[in-house]
Amino acid sequence: MSKEKQRREALLYHAKPQPGKIKIVPTKPYSTQRDLALAYSPGVAEPCLEIEKNKDDVYKYTAKGNIVAIISNGTAVLGLGNIGPEASKPVMEGKSLLFKIFSDIDGIDIELDTTDVDKFVETVKAIAPTFGGINLEDIKAPEAFEIERRLKEELDIPVMHDDQHGTAIISAAALLNALEIAGKKIEEVKIVVSGAGAAAVSCTRLYKSFGAKAENIVMLDSKGVIRSDRDNLTSQKKEFATDRKIDTLEDAMNDSDVFIGLSIADIVSPKMLKSMAEKPIVFAMANPDPEIEYSLACKTRKDIIMATGRSDHPNQVNNVLGFPFIFRGALDVRATKINEEMKKAAVLALADLTREPVPEQVNIAYDATRLTFGKNYIIPKPFDPRLITKIPPAVAKAAMESGVARLPIQDWEKYEEELYQRSGNDNKVVRLLHNRAKVNPKRIVFAEAELLDVMKAAQIVHDEGIAKPILLGNKETIENLKEELEFDAEVPIIDPRSDEFKEMRATYALKLWELRKRKGETKYSARVNMGKRNYFGAMMLKEGDADGMISGYSRAYPKVLRPVFEVLGRAKNVQNASTVNIMITDRGPLFLADTSINIDPNAEELAEIAQMTANVAKTFGFKPVMALLSYANFGSSSHPNAQKVREAVKILHERNPDLVVDGEIQTDFALDPELSNNNFPFSKISGKKVNTLVFPNLESANITYKLLKGLNNADSIGPIMVGLTRAAHILQLGASVDEMVNMAAVAVIDAQEREKRRKAKMQGE
Repeated sequence: MSKEKQRREALLYHAKPQPGKIKIVPTKPYSTQRDLALAYSPGVAEPCLEIEKNKDDVYKYTAKGNIVAIISNGTAVLGLGNIGPEASKPVMEGKSLLFKIFSDIDGIDIELDTTDVDKFVETVKAIAPTFGGINLEDIKAPEAFEIERRLKEELDIPVMHDDQHGTAIISAAALLNALEIAGKKIEEVKIVVSGAGAAAVSCTRLYKSFGAKAENIVMLDSKGVIRSDRDNLTSQKKEFATDRKIDTLEDAMNDSDVFIGLSIADIVSPKMLKSMAEKPIVFAMANPDPEIEYSLACKTRKDIIMATGRSDHPNQVNNVLGFPFIFRGALDVRATKINEEMKKAAVLALADLTREPVPEQVNIAYDATRLTFGKNYIIPKPFDPRLITKIPPAVAKAAMESGVARLPIQDWEKYEEELYQRSGNDNKVVRLLHNRAKVNPKRIVFAEAELLDVMKAAQIVHDEGIAKPILLGNKETIENLKEELEFDAEVPIIDPRSDEFKEMRATYALKLWELRKRKGETKYSARVNMGKRNYFGAMMLKEGDADGMISGYSRAYPKVLRPVFEVLGRAKNVQNASTVNIMITDRGPLFLADTSINIDPNAEELAEIAQMTANVAKTFGFKPVMALLSYANFGSSSHPNAQKVREAVKILHERNPDLVVDGEIQTDFALDPELSNNNFPFSKISGKKVNTLVFPNLESANITYKLLKGLNNADSIGPIMVGLTRAAHILQLGASVDEMVNMAAVAVIDAQEREKRRKAKMQGE
């Protein structure tokens, strides 16, 4: 993607459909006059009076305890420098978004038009009663140090400058693990720190608190080594000035054990890297380009343990591993501050988490056979669902033990369950989906590439590295669309009707005739069909000329389904193909089946649909907890419709006793764990959070998923086709660009899984 194209897309993302990335929504009913009278006058007076009597009741009656202010003056924004408060607002809104999606904290961004430390501090102090915590952001050094110090001393709520402490906490955890792998002790290693800004100072201080020795540390700024005999050093730089007679980074790197880069790109040469001690630890964290390129560093030193700030390499030092969870723990015990004990607790929790077995969901997200503690895995992945249940409790316990917690937690098991429920981790399916597809993108046929929205989707999957698109349709039309969209990448364009692909079309037609000659197909009809994009695309999959296919944007589902079924057919031991829709809801993802194919399946077919749906859930890293739905509950009706579901459950229990599935059950009982536990304690899903719903017929499934999509604005991934011989997936008529992108990612993952199974089978033979 060109920089100009990327620029326009970024601007459009922030401007449409409404400006900005966050909004405020009510948390209480407001539909009736009674609701409004309680929300405002006269009812609102009651909590006001209670808070007047006891100021701490503000946490009981308002949202203060879950609101963090994200405050900046725009003096050090990303790599953009001093761009001012208004220009910093998109970044602060982005931080609010991360707080919400990772830890369910409401972030309110506040941009202050002052560079004066006193005015900044006084302003924040004046507005502090509104908030449960203060996250300082993008404030230049040295003012940042003084602002944070004063606010921590003068306020009784958590305050943290994330630019300093976020990187410090994450990198310290990575460093502890890297040292263990290298067999080195932090008290003995020689550390070089390139950079002397807020993050570098905070990192080095934290390393010292874990045992790093001042005499073993060399820090550099833009002028070179910070030596004690240099003039005009700030107090922070004086703290790390060395007495050693060295001047350059090259000198400092000689025989060093650890390099910490928080500076600029490409300042570390292979020669410098070779001069380091055995098993060097290199954290090149300059963004977007590190101090030494990852592949060059690994090529230069086979024994290197390396981390960067980038997501496309192992060991990403990403602040999102820290600040959402640190503030979550601090808020939940109403801490008066974030102290050193709490930061160190976060470091140790992150380090310890890395050593634990990695959940299958994380392995799946990163397309890893098995992530294990080692040189390529020294820090947890941002998508790890355990972060919310590990880091906040560690921080909260440290707050309690250090005496800054005002609301100690009594029931830790209950607290961890509450964290998981509010975390939003279950709602990260789309990010997991795209991330996993990018690891090993496959060739995906876009059978309707002559249409603008389809072409937009193809462009996105190409530019994002999700898939390698193959475009079917009239070449001139497609080229014109590409020009209109500034899609200048070289991607295959195939027109099944053109003379250019006459030979390919003839070969495919003969293959189709051989496949279906006893099912009414003639050589003439096969030639005609191979001029149609859905037949042609399906045959590309069958012959191995593509890995996956999506179609259906412009045609009714049955019309697209027929050529896919005729060419590809059902997989071995599958009686009926079916579909699954993943609905992204507030309670987490819901897997719904069968939403598109089987009109009225019998008990045997329903059991097969349920089993294939369970496999889809597992593919996405979720343990299926399944309810087979009906209008009846566990034998309350003898009607054949209810009996069919009951029989399907019996089949599933007999064939797969380990599968967590039950029914027949009504939807409200299935979705409410307490309700099911109170009424049906004998059920396999009693008291459990159901994430997979299997419907008794197509009518109920299709209506339900479209109701969820239409009324609740629930995002949908699907229909995901299961039970075919190849990775072909059919869109709903008029699917959005985002839905097509998601389905292309599904097709890639489907193809990846099939490839894995083929390789495993070959190895077994």
